[in-house]
Amino acid sequence: MNHLLQIRRELHQIPEKGFEEVKTQRYLLNYISKLPQEHLQIETWRTGVFVRVKGKVGDNTIGYRTDIDGLPIEEETELEFSSTHEGMMHACGHDLHMTIALGLLTHYSSNPVNDHLLFMFQPAEEGPGGAELMIQTEVFKRWKPDMIIALHIAPEYPVGTIATKPGLLFANTSELFIDLKGKGGHAAFPHQTNDMVVASCSLVTQLQSIVSRNVNPLDSAVITIGKITGGTVQNIIAERARLEGTIRTLSVESMSKVKARIEAMVKGIEIGYDCQATIDYGCMYHQVDNEEQVTSEFMKFVSTETDVNVIHCSEAMTGEDFGYMIKDIPGFMFWLGVNSPYGLHHAKLTPDENALDVAVSLLTKYINFKGNA
Repeated sequence: MNHLLQIRRELHQIPEKGFEEVKTQRYLLNYISKLPQEHLQIETWRTGVFVRVKGKVGDNTIGYRTDIDGLPIEEETELEFSSTHEGMMHACGHDLHMTIALGLLTHYSSNPVNDHLLFMFQPAEEGPGGAELMIQTEVFKRWKPDMIIALHIAPEYPVGTIATKPGLLFANTSELFIDLKGKGGHAAFPHQTNDMVVASCSLVTQLQSIVSRNVNPLDSAVITIGKITGGTVQNIIAERARLEGTIRTLSVESMSKVKARIEAMVKGIEIGYDCQATIDYGCMYHQVDNEEQVTSEFMKFVSTETDVNVIHCSEAMTGEDFGYMIKDIPGFMFWLGVNSPYGLHHAKLTPDENALDVAVSLLTKYINFKGNA
């Protein structure tokens, strides 16, 4: 079996939650320990790993980041190498992401370029967010790259295709949790209660007007409430209700405006339904804003120096905490085509593993070009 396939399938079986990637970290460190060590420097941070490949000259450092956590999804692929962790799955392709990073590291451990290379195996991309914390570490500051690269699998694109664009690629994102507390009671005496199921339904309806009436039609935003919980049984009026959702915008300004409107509406619910409410924005991710020059250079390189098809795509409402890494460091992220009939975060996601060789070959050529410039 191709060694990349073996790595991917072994990692696919051990998905873990953010900052709980203990088996994953152990697997990574064990694999890395078997590589030639002459050019390698290894540091750990929580469940993540930094690996620096010392360059022959070392005037600059090229960073490469991969995420390593899984999702709380029960796998339904029926693959022979399905997840062995009940209720967990690599349903966002992080097993492929890690495999590609290890493939690159394997090559460069024996074939360093002039520049230093910094490989970052980052925990908790799916939440609560590892990138912002990882770049605050002393290790990152000591080995801080001059540019940085990442990829994400894209089920909708065929193998042999990548997609990206200069400028904004992924949206600003924020989790949204709203808790309502009123007075519960018997279903036969609603006048003696403050029904939080009714209050929560009213709030959900009101929230849908924010995008249509408070956001510039030429801008874009999303407010989705994906989960509502409230009540205990059918004949008791609910004392509590909880709304869980997500906010996504294409600008920082729109995110601030959307949150302000949410807060105003929640205050209105408190008054109108005589209840108490709290808002928690949970995990927030900065937009992925690809640096114009280096991204354009990469796209030109791919189209002229490789047989990989490169598409100039549109921005997406996807969230990715890699945005924190390229907030102050030039860099870019790109979509890697994996041709799956099922999308990201789906229990039946089955990426085409031929994409592994495509990505490793492409990035090896590009890093050779950039790292020896």
